[in-house]
Amino acid sequence: MTRAMLISLIAATVLADQLTKAAALSLLSQGTVVPVFPSFNLSLGFNEGASFGLMGGVMAGRPLLMAALTAALTLIFTLMAFRARHPLERAGFALVVGGALGNILDRLRQGAVTDFLDVYWRDWHWPTFNGADIAITLGAAFVLAASLPIRRRKEPVLDQR
Repeated sequence: MTRAMLISLIAATVLADQLTKAAALSLLSQGTVVPVFPSFNLSLGFNEGASFGLMGGVMAGRPLLMAALTAALTLIFTLMAFRARHPLERAGFALVVGGALGNILDRLRQGAVTDFLDVYWRDWHWPTFNGADIAITLGAAFVLAASLPIRRRKEPVLDQR
């Protein structure tokens, strides 16, 4: 994966995330649940904390601090993306960076991250999430997959008698 491809993947991830969030903001109102499939709804929400609402109470009302912390981590992941040698690892870091940048833009623009994807089973609901969260999760899976050892065919042992 070339640098241009890496930058394009980051940009495409941010664009897709921001477009889907803009659609959610214009089509959904907070508190409204729109059933899509069994176990999947659209439901607008806002997250002031980290992933899955963690640290929401601590970070409530501090979007710039949360954006700064996320930006610092994003810079580290950006450097790792450009240094990665394995294409799957590079793609993974690009997805993480693109997703993080999408969420940073939300924090800077509106003080919280827009979430609208609601997956549930019976009365249990996974924390509402967005396209950036999908990109970050998929990117992390790619990085992990790239780190797995590749099984090589064992070379025949030469008889040294």
